[in-house]
Formats: sequence, structure tokens, C-alpha cells
Amino acid sequence: MEKLNVIITGATGMVGEGVLYECLNHPQIGKILVITRKTTGYSDPKLTEIIHADFSDISALGDIIKGYNACYFCLGVTSLGKKEDEYTRLTYTLTINFATTLASLNPDMTFCYISGAGTDTSEKGKTMWARVKGKTENDLIKLPFKQVYNFRPAGIKPFLPLKPSQTFYKTYKYAGWLFPVMKMINPDFVIELKDLASGMINASLTGYTKNTLEVKDIKILAKVQAR
Repeated sequence: MEKLNVIITGATGMVGEGVLYECLNHPQIGKILVITRKTTGYSDPKLTEIIHADFSDISALGDIIKGYNACYFCLGVTSLGKKEDEYTRLTYTLTINFATTLASLNPDMTFCYISGAGTDTSEKGKTMWARVKGKTENDLIKLPFKQVYNFRPAGIKPFLPLKPSQTFYKTYKYAGWLFPVMKMINPDFVIELKDLASGMINASLTGYTKNTLEVKDIKILAKVQAR
């Protein structure tokens, strides 16, 4: 099978770094282009980093972002403390602008978007972040990509050797005991970061029967690699 050339965003956050790590160690990933606001700290022959401040406008990157098969869009912000217009700008507008440029240059691309459990695709619910994420999912699917997959993880258990200096590892150090409890209470709430990353890669390699992937679907897709 021809190797994938992939673009990753959000690679300095927990999910994006996990996806980057899995891509670096995956035999079917060829080139990796990370578009980032600050360096990831990783170095590898198949990795290229571009420092870019404004993710809502990547038109200046032009020829650099042509010829890629997949994008793993892991960039996101919390809705805490944000009004709807600000959260919409940082979540919906930024993502759609980024994706629209990619789709115009790479129509054969698979676009994988990290959304979240509880996202509201009716766009009419009471929860602000869920409505905004829902509109983002809906409008991504309308873009002329080969395929779009919206991933909806809930509780994500990280894995080493990601950087222990990151905030999420400091949090995990003290709250890690909660994951086994949550998994026992609701197995479909918790997913391993390694499985989430593998699921995104496998979506690009094999496809999936649904555009929207809940935790159950992500776990199924993550196992495809072992077949």
C-alpha cells in the first residue's frame, strides 16, 4: 500500500502529540507536516514543522500543503470563560477556514477532526460548545474532501513517552486513578490516547462506515491495524 503523507495540527497538545508520536512510529506513514505555533520538540527524517501564527488563514502556505493524503486536526480550545462569538471564532471559523483551503488543494484528502462526546449536530441545543462543535462537524462534511471523519472522544487516558512537563501529565499524575473507575462505571466513556491516534490513522488507511465516530467506533477502528 502507498504510504500516507499527513498534516497534523495541535501537536503540542495532548491529543495532537499522541497522534504525532503514533505517526512517527507507523510504517505506513511517509511524510508528516506539522503546522504549529511553537515547535513540538520532535525530530525525525519524515517530520517537517512549519511555525504559523494564524490557523484561520493558511493560504500563504500554498504549495507547501499540496500533495497530502490526510489531515489530523487536533487543535482546540476550552469553552470555559468564553462567550459564544469568541468560541465560535476559535473553533468553527478557524477550523472551517483551515479545512476549506486544504480541500481546495487536496481533494483526495481524508480530514479527521477531533470533536467531542456530546456534540450537538442539531445546532439547537442549550449547551453552547456542543452547538458550535455540531455546526463545525456539519459544515466539514460539506467540504469537497475525499472523506471527513468527526471523532468524539470523551475521557482520554494519555500514554508515555509524551512530555511529562505538559499540564495534562501533571493533572494525570494526581487524577489518573479516576480512569479505571470511570472505565468500570462506563466503558464507553474512556479511551486510550493510543487507540484514538490509531483510529485516526486507520480511518485514512481503510475508511469507516460512519462519518461520526463515538468512543465505541474509535475502539473498533483502532483494532483494524492489527488485522
